[in-house]
Amino acid sequence: QVQLVESGGGLVQAGGSLRLSCSASGRTFSIYAMGWFRQAPGKEREFVAAISRGGVVASYEDSVKGRFTISRDNAKNAVYLQMNSLKPEDTAVYYCAATSRYGTPWMAALDYDYWGQGTQVTVSS
Repeated sequence: QVQLVESGGGLVQAGGSLRLSCSASGRTFSIYAMGWFRQAPGKEREFVAAISRGGVVASYEDSVKGRFTISRDNAKNAVYLQMNSLKPEDTAVYYCAATSRYGTPWMAALDYDYWGQGTQVTVSS
């Protein structure tokens, strides 16, 4: 079992930046590809970004490309989401997730095995 804990959410004005962190338990963090998802009120959980086990390959949802950057530090059992140029439509609860699957784009929530509790990001106009 893996426990994931997000932090770094908060209230920010449009155009501002936040950096989300996700800390994972265990010594086998590097065996998981990691993803970030978000869920706004009344909407389904959607893919934001994902990163490969070695941190070499990353994928992004189209609306965040060029603004968000996912990274990981396997020595610290942590994954990060740097969010720049934030927009009100980025407002959501952000979740980190871990998947043990191979050979997938890591964009589907059903592909992930473990989830954090979420952290709220609110972007004001």
